[in-house]
Amino acid sequence: MGAQEDRKLVDQFDKDSNGWLGKEERATAREFLKQNPAPQRGFGPPGGGRRGPGPGGPGGPPPFGEEETKTPEPGAKISPADVTPAGSSDLYAADTLRTLFLDFENEDWEAELEAFHGTDVEVPATLTVDGKTYPGVGIHFRGMSSYMMVRAGQKRSLNVSLDLTEKKQRLNGYKTLNLLNSHGDGSFLSAVLYSHIARKYIPAPKVNLVRVVINGENWGVYVSQQQFNKDFIQENFRTSKGARWKVRGSPNGQSGLDYVGDDLAEYKRRYEMKDGTEEDWQALIKLCKTLSETPADQLEAAVAPLLDIDSTLWFLALDCGLINGDGYWIRASDYSLYRDKEGKFHLIPGDMNEAFRAAGGPGFGGRGFGRPGGRGPDGPQERRGEDQATAGSPERDARPPTAMPNMPKGDGLKLDPLTGMDDAKKPLRSKLLAVPALRERYLAKVKALAEDGLDWAKLGPVVAQYRELASKEIAADTRKLSNSEDFEKLTTDKPVEEKEEATPRGFGHEGMPIRSFADQRRAYLLSYEEKPEATH
Repeated sequence: MGAQEDRKLVDQFDKDSNGWLGKEERATAREFLKQNPAPQRGFGPPGGGRRGPGPGGPGGPPPFGEEETKTPEPGAKISPADVTPAGSSDLYAADTLRTLFLDFENEDWEAELEAFHGTDVEVPATLTVDGKTYPGVGIHFRGMSSYMMVRAGQKRSLNVSLDLTEKKQRLNGYKTLNLLNSHGDGSFLSAVLYSHIARKYIPAPKVNLVRVVINGENWGVYVSQQQFNKDFIQENFRTSKGARWKVRGSPNGQSGLDYVGDDLAEYKRRYEMKDGTEEDWQALIKLCKTLSETPADQLEAAVAPLLDIDSTLWFLALDCGLINGDGYWIRASDYSLYRDKEGKFHLIPGDMNEAFRAAGGPGFGGRGFGRPGGRGPDGPQERRGEDQATAGSPERDARPPTAMPNMPKGDGLKLDPLTGMDDAKKPLRSKLLAVPALRERYLAKVKALAEDGLDWAKLGPVVAQYRELASKEIAADTRKLSNSEDFEKLTTDKPVEEKEEATPRGFGHEGMPIRSFADQRRAYLLSYEEKPEATH
């Protein structure tokens, strides 16, 4: 459930009723899509790149940046025989750059994935990893801005389902892979490092780097992020029971757990249930109402049976402390919810690839906050893409207004940990942190995060390890959305002068060296003192 549902085609064209579409069935479905395209949304990749009938439509706006509009050179030819199997069975090992081979039966695999983007059709392929073959895995292009803003021939994010044709098939224990194109992150390490730090304190998806080879051609380095599914729940909570929701990215800030009445339809527009019951929906409404309407002096006692308060405070500390540009503090979206068997809710980080950069810089823009025209996922292009995705739909027509008067303003690396305290649409900040005892605990966690998580003596070796692991492969990556100089500059170990920090370039790749962020953000947070007006 949710505002954006895939177009259902599998049941319509699955003539042999096996639950997926074979070659002839897909050909018939593609022809149907040509004759019955999705409503034209008028927004495609830079430079008018090829686009199938999925979201985006054909064509697109003029180029935003030279490096994202040029036609990439094909990557080198690589076969499984050229690759030494990884020494670790841990799919998310930090010291391993595993190679994943994907082989499609159709040479026009990219056009086929485009055609089925925004539908429930997965294209079968053979996956080969560490010398072992996994037949019949399902592939589809994933993402919104990371898909809409990238033209054909460039790297687009992939979702891999190990269990499309073989229901019990797994890769080292995992049934789903998310292979992300690092759109807007020339360091390739934002999600990797966010996960590395977050997992010290709360359950969060594992993330590392992999190399992907498609039909024998090197497509370069991808960010591999663990799926939020029952396997994740089992691994982190020792049970697979409970309800799960995904809160999809939206610059409109409409999914912050604020109470919007008792009409269940309003919540189904904002929160996409992956697993759960009607009782779980009612529990979500109760949580939202409790957060929004309970007086501060009664809130801790009232919400304690409904919400894991300590892990929520850590979630908020990470979100704001690491300046997650896709985070709850600014967008009230791009996270996941889990309600455990005891009835308590837990917040899980989702999109982590826009962190470790100054608030008000790239990734921060649009009406009502920061500078206009930010070119990360929060800028105008994401707003257009998100609006187009539901244009003309009942969900779109029923949405609240898109004005964002309470969006916090970017303050560079001095983003106040108590920003957004007057924003009723984000009650985890405006209500929960208004409780003095909880605010004190939260600020203590912010300082602990700065002291340990942003200590370059500890974080620097992690960055150096990934730089050593991936530098040559990123240099050889012809499909990447940034350039090799980005990676080297953003991951450098040496302190960078403030005047050298900007990485001005094409669309979406400005940033700052990770060390500069860590050193300066840490210094600010450790010296932070609460301002009396911050809680008003």
